[in-house]
Amino acid sequence: MKQPRGRLRQQPIEIEVSALSHEGRGIAHVQGKATFVQGALPGERVRLRYTKRHRQWDEGRLLEVLRPAPERIEPGCFHFGICGGCALQHMSPQQQLAFKESVVQEKLRHIGGVEPSSWLAPLTSPAWGYRRKARLAVKYVAGKNDRVLVGFREAHSTLVADLASCHVLDPRVGERIPQLAEMIRGLSIFDRVPQIEVAAGDQAVGLVFRNLAPFAAEDYKRLSAFAREYDFSVYEQPGNEASIRAIWPPVPELSYALSEQALNLAFQPTDFTQVNAAVNQALVNRVIELLALRAQDRVLDLYCGLGNFTLSIAGRVASVIGLEGDDALLERARENAARNAITNARFQRADLSRGMGEWPGPREGVSRVLLDPPRSGAAGVLADIAALGAERIVYVSCGPSTLARDAGRLVHEYGYRLEAAGVVDMFPHTAHIECITLLVRGEAAGTP
Repeated sequence: MKQPRGRLRQQPIEIEVSALSHEGRGIAHVQGKATFVQGALPGERVRLRYTKRHRQWDEGRLLEVLRPAPERIEPGCFHFGICGGCALQHMSPQQQLAFKESVVQEKLRHIGGVEPSSWLAPLTSPAWGYRRKARLAVKYVAGKNDRVLVGFREAHSTLVADLASCHVLDPRVGERIPQLAEMIRGLSIFDRVPQIEVAAGDQAVGLVFRNLAPFAAEDYKRLSAFAREYDFSVYEQPGNEASIRAIWPPVPELSYALSEQALNLAFQPTDFTQVNAAVNQALVNRVIELLALRAQDRVLDLYCGLGNFTLSIAGRVASVIGLEGDDALLERARENAARNAITNARFQRADLSRGMGEWPGPREGVSRVLLDPPRSGAAGVLADIAALGAERIVYVSCGPSTLARDAGRLVHEYGYRLEAAGVVDMFPHTAHIECITLLVRGEAAGTP
């Protein structure tokens, strides 16, 4: 008898998993209808219980792997399967990379109608302790437990996972989660601190405590003592980002080095920075390599942020211009140029979601373009970029679908050729995919 839509089958069922979704969930088919199962791999037979039903697909919770796939490995964290911070720990690092590359290939082919002439080797890092940016949820649990939980949300849930540690977080934070929870429980407003923003630099780790009520004088003492004990830079955020204030030390500094470019870049705790320092260094190196920079080049860096790529390029070319729509990041980029005694990099404001119309230029002579847009992509600037006539475009993306869309337009509408593409594994053990492509203009293909 057909199950009425909206009601869940209460009895577990056994199914064969045939594929992986782009989010890394196993896909099985029951009576022709797709069922998504987190933690299941293709080729496995599993037992599951349905958790949600939809018109076109269902979702289930993995209860048992009856016949494991050869690629399955033991997860490195005992919280895996409950915590929603990671989705792919049951796959080897090599299998994770193969999965991510297959997603990029499919997106480029089916959305953009393009295929690269060559595939670049993936950019990788150590798989543990890499994550320098995170937003940790905080939840007070009343009753007999009477405790504070600090961690990521549980998978597909609003509940906070009860973590003893986190192996993907920078260990300066990931190994201090119980101490964080205990410290918050001792505050006067322990039930009014819903979130901690983590922002780690090379030397210091910033923790921004979102407080929905004012801290008491004793709270500031407790937070400062905690910061000194574990060498944290601690901030409060009673309102929006403009309300962030340092608690300890009075004038903290967060920064990271790009040692191969002899740069040191400062940032504020809520600024956008790459979460994985090792991959960021490798990514900067690859961007420079793919741009094939020459001393006479004039380069345009769109969505330049605080100057991560712009300042790395500056030492190899005549000039580089960074465009950014966030005023705070522009200020940081200019400060970082001065900090590193760089004089041939300029930073200008432009709302790139509306194109490059407000950029005053001059636009003549731009020979190289770098794009690192948000997940929504760079659709608004493609025509403007094509009009510049740049020989090479390097596109760094955190959204394979929008990258494929934009690369397809650059190829089919504006005469570029997709020379190379590759995966950037910024977030090991997660289904998050970053990638990089090189597009060259017509006869420039394959030439330095």
